[in-house]
Amino acid sequence: MARTRKGEAPAEKATDTGVNAFVGKEELLKFYQDMLLIRRFEERAGQLYGMGLIGGFCHLYIGQEAIAVGMQSISHKGDQIITGYRDHGHMLAAGMDPKEVMAELTGRAGGSSRGKGGSMHMFDIETGFYGGHGIVGAQVALGTGLALANHYQGNGNVSYAYFGDGAANQGQVYESFNMAQLWKLPVVYVIENNQYAMGTSVERSASETAFHKRGVSFRIPGEEVDGMDVVAVREAGARASEHARSGQGPYILEMKTYRYRGHSMSDPAKYRTKEEVDEVKTTRDPIDHIKERLAAAGVTEDDLKTVDAEVKRIVAEAAEFARTSPEPDPSELYTDVYLEAAE
Repeated sequence: MARTRKGEAPAEKATDTGVNAFVGKEELLKFYQDMLLIRRFEERAGQLYGMGLIGGFCHLYIGQEAIAVGMQSISHKGDQIITGYRDHGHMLAAGMDPKEVMAELTGRAGGSSRGKGGSMHMFDIETGFYGGHGIVGAQVALGTGLALANHYQGNGNVSYAYFGDGAANQGQVYESFNMAQLWKLPVVYVIENNQYAMGTSVERSASETAFHKRGVSFRIPGEEVDGMDVVAVREAGARASEHARSGQGPYILEMKTYRYRGHSMSDPAKYRTKEEVDEVKTTRDPIDHIKERLAAAGVTEDDLKTVDAEVKRIVAEAAEFARTSPEPDPSELYTDVYLEAAE
């Protein structure tokens, strides 16, 4: 069974959706392809940053791929995703075109925000991606607002608000928790606990390191989930989304994960040892884990090589598009600033 632990909260349990540890071979292959796409995309983004083609900040999702992919697998059409600035993986998992995402990183006109958002501020309404946000924790309040809109409209949609262990200490997070539970809003709070925030370990920055318990005083149930296991993420996500979608209010999922790179491309990550990182890569890598499941399901190395080749092609095309796409026209400086209302 999936490696999860229920948090303590005096609230109703989520409805049992019947999702179990077994998923079909085709779905496992899709998980593998999506996770590998994120991994290879982020590796190429790191290369482009080193070449000077990506400016500003760039926060890579390498090591955390199972979370975005597993959660997206249980999302319904119309649901909303909102996160912080470590957002490339969420965009790709939501179905955004890798070419548009990479071109946005390089600030080109072919980008999803026409080159004006860059790495930290993308948006794509068609896929339900309501942005990466640069202000730490701000997306939690905005994601709660999306859930409030769903509640008013009665559309049955769920808002997924992602944030990290560092943002979990922000005051606006708890204001959002209180409102969401008071009004029974359909929101799932996904805490991507990669253990180091911007460079400080949770043990040094948090008096309560079990983040899935942070909703106890608001009567919000929560779970700790192995965020390196895409199937465990999928199972927990299904329980949480059903809880929220059925009118029972918010749910907290603490995804225990690990980022392989520093906080951003400018962070040498000297606050942890190379041996620690290597141990996680060797024993807990999310892509290696799904490969083990695939092997057990009868998928061959040749099958995986076919997937790998296709992913490499997609990423190479995205990088070339991002390199050759023209820069935005200067007139774009004046667009998307104000909304012109009809008289």
